[in-house]
Amino acid sequence: MKRSNLTRKDLAKTIHEKMGFSQRGSRQIVDLFFDAMRDALIREDPVKIVQFGTFSVRHKKPRVGRNPRTGETMEIAKRSMISFRPSKKLRERLNPE
Repeated sequence: MKRSNLTRKDLAKTIHEKMGFSQRGSRQIVDLFFDAMRDALIREDPVKIVQFGTFSVRHKKPRVGRNPRTGETMEIAKRSMISFRPSKKLRERLNPE
C-alpha cells in the first residue's frame, strides 16, 4: 500500500471543499496557521492543539559523536529541536485496544 504525504496544498483543498472558502482564501488560512505556529516555536512558546498534541522546543546539549565512515570522534554542537507529544485521544486512536 503506497502512502503519500499530506501537503499544504492538500490541507487548503480540504478547507475549500468542506468549508466552501475560495481556493485562494483556503491557501491563506493554511499559510497563516503555519506562520503562527512557526512564530510561536521561534519564540520557544509551546503550541498546543487540543485533541491533537503539543509542539515544543527542546534544547540538546553538545555531545561527542563518531563519524561512522571514518570512526573519527567529533563534537556535535548544541542545537534546538522541535518535539511533538501527541494528545491522549490521538494516541488512543493510533493504538486501539
